[in-house]
Amino acid sequence: MKSKNNWGVEHAVFAGATLATVVGAVTGRERLQRVAKPLIAPALAARVLRRRAGTDVALLLAGLTAATVGDVFMIDPDDDARLVRGASAFAVMQVGYSALLLRRGARPTVPALLPRLAGWAGAAALLRGRAKEVAAPLTAYGALLGTTSTLSADPSLAPGADVFANVAVPGTDRRSWLGVGGMLFTASDGLIVVRRLFIRGERGRAAAEGAILASYAAAQLLLVEGMLALGRRRITGRA
Repeated sequence: MKSKNNWGVEHAVFAGATLATVVGAVTGRERLQRVAKPLIAPALAARVLRRRAGTDVALLLAGLTAATVGDVFMIDPDDDARLVRGASAFAVMQVGYSALLLRRGARPTVPALLPRLAGWAGAAALLRGRAKEVAAPLTAYGALLGTTSTLSADPSLAPGADVFANVAVPGTDRRSWLGVGGMLFTASDGLIVVRRLFIRGERGRAAAEGAILASYAAAQLLLVEGMLALGRRRITGRA
């Protein structure tokens, strides 16, 4: 059982692909991103396959496949058409992740729901006012992201974990990684909106893209490892 939590070759591939992708974004080397970025989600998919016993393989693999498609579309973050296609692919991923969390007993809590709802409404208003051409699809995607993030923040998914501000504190139990993973995903996608609407300088946009990609990759790792750790355990004791 202990060996299932070991870091493997797939994690090394994931780390290398993430580093190369972030470097490519910050330095403007798109060709480096084209090679490295499409490896991030497949490396995690390999992890899923290696840990396939007792997990929702189909949902995780479908989500990571959609994430790979989204990653490819969003290599050029300044192309609105590709941004919308990427968001559509990630929407499929969010549906898969939310479905898995629901099957494992996750439920929305008021402390998790309210700030995410407020953030979503604020981002939607900004998009309508400053980027109408992408407002509708990104707002719809934001609702799905908010659902995943809200469900992943349910502290009952990691019984026994310390809880701070109604979110499980990450520890040795990888189920406790879910809440922070959902928060990082929300922050990463929120920064996409900030970059799109407010950052104009080339260096600032490159730095923001690096931060977006680093936080996105960390979120994927935390969420996938957390969902794998859920296995076939169901949360009990709910009304």
